[in-house]
Amino acid sequence: MFIQQAFKARTEWWRYLVGLIIVFLGWQLFGAIPFMAALFFEAGPEVLTLTQSEMFKVLDSNLNFFLLLLTFAVGLAALFFVIRFLHNQKIKDATTSRKKIDWGRFFFGFSIVAVFTVVTTIIDYNLQPEDYLWNFDMVPFLILAAIALIMVPLQTSFEEYLFRGYLMQGIGVLAKNKWLPLVITSVIFGGMHIFNPEVEKLGYIIMFYYIGTGFLLGIMTLMDEGLELALGFHAGNNLIGALLVTADWTAFETNSVLKDVSEPTAGLDILLPIVIVYPVFLFLMARTYRWNNWKEKLFGKVYPPETLKYSEEI
Repeated sequence: MFIQQAFKARTEWWRYLVGLIIVFLGWQLFGAIPFMAALFFEAGPEVLTLTQSEMFKVLDSNLNFFLLLLTFAVGLAALFFVIRFLHNQKIKDATTSRKKIDWGRFFFGFSIVAVFTVVTTIIDYNLQPEDYLWNFDMVPFLILAAIALIMVPLQTSFEEYLFRGYLMQGIGVLAKNKWLPLVITSVIFGGMHIFNPEVEKLGYIIMFYYIGTGFLLGIMTLMDEGLELALGFHAGNNLIGALLVTADWTAFETNSVLKDVSEPTAGLDILLPIVIVYPVFLFLMARTYRWNNWKEKLFGKVYPPETLKYSEEI
């Protein structure tokens, strides 16, 4: 099983505490230095008086997008350092229970959410064209596309390796069950988005969407015994979203094809994905990869196999 992979590594509780401190410093301190330096260069000391939403509007859209995603790239490097040297674990074992990473699963997860996002956006654009502005500008869009293709997968991989990989395995081996890491990582993942501009605009009800998304990705990981589907799904969701539609009140305002100018509402738009769309995604994955034994995979115990030893090579 995927969580059981952690028993090949060093799993003392203090290692996870130290590891999280290292990752946080890499992500939120060292990773943020270029972004903060650019803000000071552009706006001077007054930047300290700005809200987070206002900070996102100081720089050129593409530069802002790149520097924000750079913080996650630095965080990912710090996380891989922690996994490799603090826990003595193979990156492969933090990714999947299979003999090697299954990239077919990654692209399947990427494709289903990408196709869904494009199709639903086209339908909504044709039904309610007054809600959109044509925002396409060739040169800025091509620069955005180049940045997004490289940086968005790094951003989403950081979040997946941190929550569905590192913490899912760590909490699982310490708690000796699967439901607790699923719940904790999903709630923390959702809580991480609490400072997003979307929360300021729509209110705290949108946290149900973020936490629900955390549960979706966590269920994918536990049922499929690996991160590949979640890695692909998360990357597809964020990449297509960044290239296709932007709005003035989102975390990433980009030079996308369309701009949503409608007044957002917090209601069915938030609940429908959780209660209808997400179960459909899980159904498609379950049929494709023949998932079974749901109760055991989501609520079963985690036992340390006696035959597993500390990993000697990475």
